[in-house]
Amino acid sequence: MTARVFIPRDAAALALGADAVAAALAAATPSVQIVRTGSRGLFWLEPMIEVATPEGRIAYGPVSVADVPGLLAAGLLTGGAHPLRLGRPEELPFLQRQTRLTFARCGIVDPLSFADYRAHGGMAGLARALEIGPAGTIEAVVQSGLRGRGGAGFPTGLKWRAVAEAPGARKFVVCNADEGDSGTFADRMLMEGDPFALIEGMVIAGISVGATRGYVYIRSEYPHAIATFGQALVIARREGLLGAVPAFDIEIRVGAGAYVCGEETALLDSIEGKRGMVRAKPPLPAHHGLFGEPTVVNNVLSLASVPVILAEGAAAYRDVGIGRSRGTMPIQLAGNIRHGGLYEVAFGVTLGELVNQIGGGTRSGRPVRAVQVGGPLGTYFPPSLFDTPFDYEAFAARDGLIGHGGVVVFDDSVDMARQARFAMEFCAIESCGKCTPCRIGSTRGVEVMDRIIAGQQVEANVALLRDLCETLKFGSLCALGGFTPYPVMSALTHFPEDFQPPARRAAE
Repeated sequence: MTARVFIPRDAAALALGADAVAAALAAATPSVQIVRTGSRGLFWLEPMIEVATPEGRIAYGPVSVADVPGLLAAGLLTGGAHPLRLGRPEELPFLQRQTRLTFARCGIVDPLSFADYRAHGGMAGLARALEIGPAGTIEAVVQSGLRGRGGAGFPTGLKWRAVAEAPGARKFVVCNADEGDSGTFADRMLMEGDPFALIEGMVIAGISVGATRGYVYIRSEYPHAIATFGQALVIARREGLLGAVPAFDIEIRVGAGAYVCGEETALLDSIEGKRGMVRAKPPLPAHHGLFGEPTVVNNVLSLASVPVILAEGAAAYRDVGIGRSRGTMPIQLAGNIRHGGLYEVAFGVTLGELVNQIGGGTRSGRPVRAVQVGGPLGTYFPPSLFDTPFDYEAFAARDGLIGHGGVVVFDDSVDMARQARFAMEFCAIESCGKCTPCRIGSTRGVEVMDRIIAGQQVEANVALLRDLCETLKFGSLCALGGFTPYPVMSALTHFPEDFQPPARRAAE
């Protein structure tokens, strides 16, 4: 029997030499069948390759080109012993403790094999949606408790219901794949590792609300995701998943990387060929969205979670999680962390568990000083708040936000005043310029931070900074300006010593 070796084609694995490893293995053993998969999300072990054996897959990693001859000599193709042998992937502690629903197939299937997708449970959700009809499908999504995984946390089913009930000549489903938060990569991983899950989720959404067209807005910095998803669309049309009955098709739109286009109304403007500018709300996109028609705007992870909800039942999904945060969250561990990668788990795990137990602490070996959750405009949490459960309401109670699930770790060498300055500068650079608090306030914020860092009238400038943050928070048109105060104020609150004059800091 021909040996089968699975080597990831995920962008993270490619950056670490996966293509070269695949080429070296193919050259050394021409008869081997190499299957290019997505990543399982254990980035510190990439490229992690797996070989099929009668006992299941056996993983090895991280593998370099130089390791290939030794691995083959040790019996790689039959799961032989070697220092890089990791054993069965599902038994690795990092994977064993996860609850993989949205990412159940990532790293396992060939992302461009529709047969593989079906063999691993794909299309069961769509079959159920067709069986129970649009109203039943929307009710199932409502009952599942699924909330938007892009940051706002709005109930997905309620958004679908609003679009279904809205009058309109045409309706649209728009997938926000403009993953711009620092330390996030889940959208990219799914589009590269299991693109048919997103396609199936969008088709279900289209059937439910009466839409015939969908758009996936992907940032240009994701060339591998764009290529893989584009090929998956061609295959989906050939297999009758798209463009058949019901008539629903999907188009990719590539954005230029403007952070503000992650905001749903700026994204819609960009799809329409305009400059990405935030729209005043109301009207909401559910009533007056793309091209002025009722539009569902959901994140990749929200839409890709729908097939499993329909396939397994709303109750099965709702029974996972805590409080009003139901189901799982694909959490992305990044920054100065020993075990970075994707960790899908039920809501309720604490921040301390994520950083210290699952992530293994800092990669540098120094103490953790701060963790930023929710992207570049997320709150900085000190270790004293590591008991905070990963839950929308728990984070909000501590002036934080889950956002897209990115967790970025910093050790004790970080300067939090400079991190606060970065937040203001980021807002100034990325602002669409439509509203005054964001456009002007962020620029003034950088100037105030520069005076504080230089030790000029620190107390007066800190007071001015706090006042400026209030204006940004409550006066900005969208979350870009509205969330910029979160990292700034949390740095001021939890790390006040970093805002002291340089001489005083030196004395201390």
